[in-house]
Amino acid sequence: MLSRVADSLYWMGRYVERVDGVLRVLKINYALSQDNVSDFSWKSALFMSSKDENHSIITENSREILKYIITDKKNPNSVFNMITLARENARGVQDHITKDLWQCLNDFYHVIRSEKLITKIKKEDPISILNDLKKFCLVYYGIVDVTMPRGEGNSFLTIGKMIERSIQTIDILNINFIKKDFDPSKTNTMFWKHLLLSISGYEVYLKTYSSAFNYQNVIDLIVLNTYFPRSLLYSINHLFVYFERLKDEKMTENYNKVEFKIGKLKSFITYTSTEDLNEKNLCSFLKHVRSELYDIETQLNYYYFAHS
Repeated sequence: MLSRVADSLYWMGRYVERVDGVLRVLKINYALSQDNVSDFSWKSALFMSSKDENHSIITENSREILKYIITDKKNPNSVFNMITLARENARGVQDHITKDLWQCLNDFYHVIRSEKLITKIKKEDPISILNDLKKFCLVYYGIVDVTMPRGEGNSFLTIGKMIERSIQTIDILNINFIKKDFDPSKTNTMFWKHLLLSISGYEVYLKTYSSAFNYQNVIDLIVLNTYFPRSLLYSINHLFVYFERLKDEKMTENYNKVEFKIGKLKSFITYTSTEDLNEKNLCSFLKHVRSELYDIETQLNYYYFAHS
């Protein structure tokens, strides 16, 4: 497979995964903003969508923030720009994806660029709008699952998705836990519910842990659970599995270098316990994992995508 094609598939997977995460966080934050929670802030959603907690958008108008994060062309991480980039990547590799997958991204693009969407955000129920947009992501995942052949293309697509998902999980943990005044003993049920909903883990948590919400169980689910699709360990395990499928006798040296990095990170998380991830150690743990993920991304760029 050409490095250009692999690069496009990888980033297509990352962009759609990023959109899915942003839409989920927006839905939970909007619902929370309507509950008159005294300490509610849109900073976390702005950080997820623009990587800037001190953004120039200084407003408590929820609909204006939704419009900025979803449709603003000047925000490089808006849903509009992410889907535009995903579609452009898909356009360049149409011979390597299915027609259904291209159609799905093309339909999503035309919906997100429509002026009607801006009008809906201003006047209609934002929750319904976000649900409709999220359905495009769900359809995309379903189409990938049932139509894409399990070859190199699917592997690069999934590798991109898992790296992006891991980074999003780290971002959500950082936003909620890495605070000077954070004290898990003083958090209420609403805090835990909001955190788990933002990572699609609320229902899974209720079915997995019989005890009430607590810091240790939440960390166990989000970081170390091998069955929860958005846990760090699950994502890194699948990153390792799909990278293994790229093994090629012609690129043995390059493959071994990247595999070593992924395997090292996989082992690091696997042999970490919830006791190791107390409030004091969580920050350094997340910082280390993020650094390793960026190193893996750099090596993929160098050895597989021809970006030196």
